[in-house]
Amino acid sequence: MPQATLPQIQFGDHTLSRLIAGSNTINGGSHLSRFVNAQMKRYFTPEQVQRFLAHCQELGINTYQSGKGNLDAYTQYLEHGKLHFLSLWRDDPDDPTALDELVSAGTIGVFHHGEVTDTMWKSGRIDQVREACKKIRDSGAMVGVSTHMPDVVDHILSEGWDVDTFMCCVYERHRTREELRALLGHVPIPVNEVYLEDDPPRMFKMMRQTEVPCLAFKILAAGRLCDKPEWTEAAFKATFEQIKANDAVIVGMYPEYEDQVALNAEYVRRFSPLSK
Repeated sequence: MPQATLPQIQFGDHTLSRLIAGSNTINGGSHLSRFVNAQMKRYFTPEQVQRFLAHCQELGINTYQSGKGNLDAYTQYLEHGKLHFLSLWRDDPDDPTALDELVSAGTIGVFHHGEVTDTMWKSGRIDQVREACKKIRDSGAMVGVSTHMPDVVDHILSEGWDVDTFMCCVYERHRTREELRALLGHVPIPVNEVYLEDDPPRMFKMMRQTEVPCLAFKILAAGRLCDKPEWTEAAFKATFEQIKANDAVIVGMYPEYEDQVALNAEYVRRFSPLSK
């Protein structure tokens, strides 16, 4: 069957589709509830993961973003398909071979894990992230940093780090209770999953200040903007209006009830020309 095409960006020696398949849905990480997590895990059997990746490739998605935990599924897919692999990674002394395993399997870009990045930023240990990036550079993979905070990107740019790319969460979703109270005057529930509509423009502005390709993620607020089709469409449109022409989006998709892969691919085709 002929494969569809999607707009693409340059990523080192590679080209990536501007829609990249994320893996939170596959991993059962809904950021909604433990019940949704369980439903996602039930749906995404090993066989269904392979079918999902094939459907992504069929519709023009040529890149899958995940981590070491899904590396076996990715290498299995390579037996009959072809996708680029981007991976999160942290420099864990309990797993000293993880980076080598990722690169040996063909991972083209490795990003320092965003949750760890932000923890180190808040605790004044961001230089440890820079050292980890040097290890990624030595591995031969493209060097990336993932973060949920525009200030982290700003710091890396101002310090002139040797990085090729960023993964940018458009929502700073893990503010402390004190930070939320200062912003809102009260503390919403749950504290650790608050999505504020003013956050995406701040991250998009920071992405535009970079020259390297940035990969925006959680553009649908971890599924909160999937409830109505018009919300989803508006989120894609607003994203592509505000990111650079050499940026892309990572979206986790859950196609049990609707073909989200096809729907999202169509949004990217329609709105990609809006990026400048």
